[in-house]
Amino acid sequence: MTDTFSNVYDDAERARAYADLEFPGTYYLGFRDLPALMRRHVRGTRALDFGCGTGRSTRFLRELAFEVVGVDISPIMLAEARARDPHGDYRQVADGSLAGLGTGTVDLILAAFTFDNIPTDEQKTAALRELRRLLAPGGRLVVVVSSADIYLHEWASFSTRDYPANRSARDGDRVRIVMLDVPDRRPVVDVLCGDAHYRELFEAAGLRVVEAVRPLATGAEPVQWVSETTISPWNTYVLGGA
Repeated sequence: MTDTFSNVYDDAERARAYADLEFPGTYYLGFRDLPALMRRHVRGTRALDFGCGTGRSTRFLRELAFEVVGVDISPIMLAEARARDPHGDYRQVADGSLAGLGTGTVDLILAAFTFDNIPTDEQKTAALRELRRLLAPGGRLVVVVSSADIYLHEWASFSTRDYPANRSARDGDRVRIVMLDVPDRRPVVDVLCGDAHYRELFEAAGLRVVEAVRPLATGAEPVQWVSETTISPWNTYVLGGA
């Protein structure tokens, strides 16, 4: 992976595998709390799914009654999204640019796992500033990212045991993880960014944390959890303009 604004899933085989995912195992915890968070913090129905991939999160938002546009940089992923959801509004954005979208026109932006794959602090901050520009007054940006812990443990949906170098990684370093819910077991390469560093980036982009959630499994779910009941794999942030 280079320091360009790229999508690690921009690969036909990987896109097909990812498109078949809904909300299995560990992924369930990433989405479980979003409806309640949105009810608490979002007013209005205009939504943007930033880094929509194959449309899983776009469809999720539409089921919550949002009028949603999904954007992504990967034509391969968007082709899968349109095949599964031909009536959805999916748009390709070159190099992550959102210049074609109007200032102050969106009530909710969801970025589910998108920032895991943005290589540099500069690009993360630039993307956050663009998303802040799009928010309507009182609008909210909801960011779901991998916690630093996800790269150090075993999970119902992921494995990192073959990548001990993850343990010495620092913010900005590449880390590797294998998805267990798909047949494509090539490692995904992400960019490590811990909670404290994300908060610095949010502040630099003129965003404030309204609420933060670190979801844990309760143990009552019909899933054979591994680490999820004691260690959170995800960080979820509800952000507003500073």
